[in-house]
Amino acid sequence: MMPIPFPASSSGPWAVPDAPLLPRLELEPTMSREGVFDGAWWPRSNHVLAELPDLITALGAHFGRIVRVGLDTSAWDGVPRSVAANGLTIRINWFTGSDATISVTRGFQDHFLLLVVPPGTTSATAASAMAGASATGNHTPAAELLLG
Repeated sequence: MMPIPFPASSSGPWAVPDAPLLPRLELEPTMSREGVFDGAWWPRSNHVLAELPDLITALGAHFGRIVRVGLDTSAWDGVPRSVAANGLTIRINWFTGSDATISVTRGFQDHFLLLVVPPGTTSATAASAMAGASATGNHTPAAELLLG
């Protein structure tokens, strides 16, 4: 049996060769819904078809069945009207003016708002922004969180 190589440092992401990468996602731990954001997501690219299915799968484990996602088309490449995840078709709503957020809907009008950390962001800035957006009772605007 061949050993699985792990990174030399604990600061990097743990990865198994040829295994899919988990979404870089941090959620507000109490799900109290008292803050502006319910968490943060740091996608690896702007390719919505490559990024959304894994995010929807991960969020479904926490929130239940996701029925719709809302995102700003200017922040993403090739946004379709829907995406397949978990054997379901998830509708994508388009809006403009808020490329730093994504809304997720489960059930009827039950919305969650996530900060979207741009793919090219440094690890330190991303970690700070994600911690701020997932803090209970957060009220810091997206632009301020992303400054680092």
